[in-house]
This record gives sequence, structure tokens and C-alpha cells, in this order.
Amino acid sequence: MSPTLQAKIGDTPVQVEWENNESVEALKKLCQNGPLTIRMSMYGGLEQVGSIGQSLPANDRQTTTQAGDIALYNSDQIVVFYGSNSWAYTMLGHVSDKSAQEMADLLGNGDTLLTIE
Repeated sequence: MSPTLQAKIGDTPVQVEWENNESVEALKKLCQNGPLTIRMSMYGGLEQVGSIGQSLPANDRQTTTQAGDIALYNSDQIVVFYGSNSWAYTMLGHVSDKSAQEMADLLGNGDTLLTIE
């Protein structure tokens, strides 16, 4: 069984239930040589988005997101939601240990970093 990815938003560790798909497997490979840190920027008052720096395999499907969802957008950007949106994404996972309010507190007050390792 392959190792599990760990994530932090800013300095706050978050528990993520990762999807079982080729996008997450590719993300794991990116993290083999050390943590992947992504500069996230607020967008639309409901999400933070940041470039991975390369494309990952994608299988976009029309989805209505909720707070805590982590998705791949345009094959090369990670989106972490603190609100709801409907768009075509490849789902990567869901933050399972934070409420919608806690996600808004973590993500709704300016740009941040997402670290995956």
C-alpha cells in the first residue's frame, strides 16, 4: 500500500480523506523527494487556488463542491474550498477534521500556503 499524503494549511495540519485515483497517485509521486508547498490565492470568496507547477492526470466531472473539498482544476492547479461552487473538477480529497466554519477561518482571511507531503 502506498504512503498516505499529509497536508497543512498555513501552519495548521488537516486530516484529508484522499480519493483513490490517478491524480492523487501522481501527487504522491511529486511529494516523494520532499514536501510540495503551493502558494494559494483567494478566489471568488469561496476558495483558495494555487499552481502545482506541472500538469497531473485529470478526470474532470461536473461537481458541486462543499467546504473542505480539495480538487484539481485545469490539470495544474489545486483548489481548496471553504464555500460551494459548481464546476468541472477532478476531486482529490476532502478535509475531514474541520467544519465549514473552521475551513472559512483557515482560508477566508487572505492568501496562504498549502503543504502536502
